[in-house]
Amino acid sequence: MRAGISKYRNCSVARTLDIIEDGWTFLLIREQLFNVHKFEELQNNLQISRATLTARLKRLVEEGIFKKTPYSAGGTRYEYRFTRKGTELYPVMLALLKWGDDWLLGENETPPVALFHKKCGHWITPRIVCSKCNEDILVHEATYSDGPGAGWNAEPVLKQNRKSKKPLGRRLDKGCSVGRSLDIIGDRWTFMVMRETFFGTRKYDEFERRLGISSNILADRLKKLVEAGLLRKEKYGKTHNRFGYRQTEMGADLYGAYLTMIAWADKWEAGTDGPPLLLHHKNCGKVFSANVVCSHCDEVLNTWDVGGTGF
Repeated sequence: MRAGISKYRNCSVARTLDIIEDGWTFLLIREQLFNVHKFEELQNNLQISRATLTARLKRLVEEGIFKKTPYSAGGTRYEYRFTRKGTELYPVMLALLKWGDDWLLGENETPPVALFHKKCGHWITPRIVCSKCNEDILVHEATYSDGPGAGWNAEPVLKQNRKSKKPLGRRLDKGCSVGRSLDIIGDRWTFMVMRETFFGTRKYDEFERRLGISSNILADRLKKLVEAGLLRKEKYGKTHNRFGYRQTEMGADLYGAYLTMIAWADKWEAGTDGPPLLLHHKNCGKVFSANVVCSHCDEVLNTWDVGGTGF
């Protein structure tokens, strides 16, 4: 990987990924939704090494997403629970769950987790909607403009966390649509490559320049995204020996997950500068953020209002 400092676009997706840095971190957040709080239970469920689990939990506590509280009489054993900041990552998990259910299930396979909305008393699927008009948001229906926090910053090139050889889509021998989603997109560079496609980046050298990513890592992530069906590779130019990358329908449908990450980071990580991007919904003409709502009653979904099977 290139040494030194590269320039990166201020972006709430990147700010979210600075904290939720890999698939293991996502899965630790997911386990909170399954009411798994103790170190030993987390290690057993995820089959994660003690060192990796310790490091990820420490980071989540430092970032204010988890709080560490004693549960034994002598205060020597601890469990990990959401803070309010952590609880509000729930829409991101729901968006990844929905995408995995929509795209990664087998032909005769039913979703591993069924959601029940306690408020309205119905089994539901999440909808990702405009906060102003409550209509579903599709990638071609939204544009963006610079927000008060727009600009470019210097970002240290990050080390690459080793990906687990065991598929993340397994939990206690059950399928998990969040884990299956993360098997494809569960590292920072893959998320960032896909983010660039939403900005209209198509060419290899444009990805490389905008992300400050080494050529071997970029080539690997693009190859895997094409193989997974999120991008398609197209020839361009008169000589037809150069290629660009465009989203497939499957890749474009990840837009909802990105919107939820933007909404979370705009609230919790934007600081005094404000959001770097303003999202505009063409259908209603208003600046919006993403809400994840019940498919039956249109109420915003919160972790304490939703139960179901598979938890």
